[in-house]
Amino acid sequence: MTTPRPGSRAEQRRRTETRILDAATQVFFSAGYDRATIRAVASAAGVDAGLVMHYFGSKQELFQRVIDAVPVSEVSAAPGQAAEQILSGLAELDRVAGGGFVPGSTTLIGGEPGIGKSTLLIQACAAVARSGGRVVYVSGEESTAQVRLRAARLGLADAPVQLAAQTFVEDIVATLGSGDAPKFVVIDSIQTMWSDAIESAPGTVSQVRGASQALIRFAKASDAALLLVGHVTKDGQIAGPRVVEHMVDAVFSFEGDGAHAFRLLRAAKNRFGATDEVGVFEMTGGGLAEVPNPSALFLADRDGDAHPGAAVFAGVEGARPLLVEIQALVAPTTFGTPRRAVVGWEPSRLAMVLAVLEAHGGMKLGQYDVYLNVAGGLRIMEPAADLAAAAALISSLTGASLPRDAVYFGEIGLSGSVRGVAHAGLRLKEAAKLGFARAFAPQSLRAGAEPVNIATQPIDTVAALVALIAASAVETRAGRAKSPARNGVTN
Repeated sequence: MTTPRPGSRAEQRRRTETRILDAATQVFFSAGYDRATIRAVASAAGVDAGLVMHYFGSKQELFQRVIDAVPVSEVSAAPGQAAEQILSGLAELDRVAGGGFVPGSTTLIGGEPGIGKSTLLIQACAAVARSGGRVVYVSGEESTAQVRLRAARLGLADAPVQLAAQTFVEDIVATLGSGDAPKFVVIDSIQTMWSDAIESAPGTVSQVRGASQALIRFAKASDAALLLVGHVTKDGQIAGPRVVEHMVDAVFSFEGDGAHAFRLLRAAKNRFGATDEVGVFEMTGGGLAEVPNPSALFLADRDGDAHPGAAVFAGVEGARPLLVEIQALVAPTTFGTPRRAVVGWEPSRLAMVLAVLEAHGGMKLGQYDVYLNVAGGLRIMEPAADLAAAAALISSLTGASLPRDAVYFGEIGLSGSVRGVAHAGLRLKEAAKLGFARAFAPQSLRAGAEPVNIATQPIDTVAALVALIAASAVETRAGRAKSPARNGVTN
């Protein structure tokens, strides 16, 4: 094969085609196929639009040449060439990420304002930087002086993290591309980024999509782990186009209640690990502290004596068992329509459990207000909490205290049956580890679970649960009636 002479017409044509292809790649990736135009490609390449058409014929043919020009590699890698995950230095964060962050991956983290997203990522940046490698934190909402002040409050002022306050994507990519390749990059937040290649205001759907595409493209080319902070709407969804969640490799949600110190990091999407995994943190004066045993923390404030309306639910979040107290209050209503209020659980799920208790448990709840709360600010997502919620409701209505050494789990069906749930062995093992002696669970416990030192009380129907708790209430009242009077007062 002959090589074109420098300065020859063939060499000039090759250089022009390469320049047009590079410009087309940038335009197609930033604006998308539908919004990209031949005129925009020509402008980015510094040539006439007619020359683009002369070389490539049409927009479709140009797009196909861009796709064909993308380099590919074999799926199999030689021994020792597999990319190692980047550890953030926070075990709870690494747990949710699937053991660490994969080089070249992009993670989107959303959460309410003030929940602690920036604090979490500054702590992660400091830990990664101290382990070696270039770490860059780009803030579009605060100045570098403000970020330094927060780092100083956290005791991280000496961490070798590079800071930048910028919102112009082209400048950010150019800065990241200069010098050593970055290992860990944080963009706070993606809604503040903008590109001059898109004619719209920062924060709009087009700008958020275009800025995300440019940053993701850089991360994959440089093998940097990229973390994008996202704003959320009033209903808790990440603001901006839904396509961004499809573009990234993982989507995390940082949740918590302002009245509690607990913070939960959930994975809604993760191409490199399990979804619905959860990490637990506690907000302290020195930043976010990891909680390796969240069950003990959520149950630490339980009263010494048993009270009606409180049941301990043995749940599972991702691959982690989690015990939490469910509290219920059933009180006579003073309104024409009884109130139904729930915190930390699905209102529709509560309505279903109440209907099943009335239809199959013989409980008349139409004249009562019902309040249900998950203690500690935790939000329960799984249907296995049905049995614990039902037990708390029955206990509150009958006035019978549930055993303090018992846990409950099981899904309630519309027929009144109690169905089996996954990870029964994991739930029982966690309950036994925390000192619980009994478990009220579905009769059809999944076979193959490891034996644990805890007694199981099978519950096959809602009616059986109601009868069990009601019998306990009768025994309690009988015991009080037989107790001797003290000072002329009978209990």
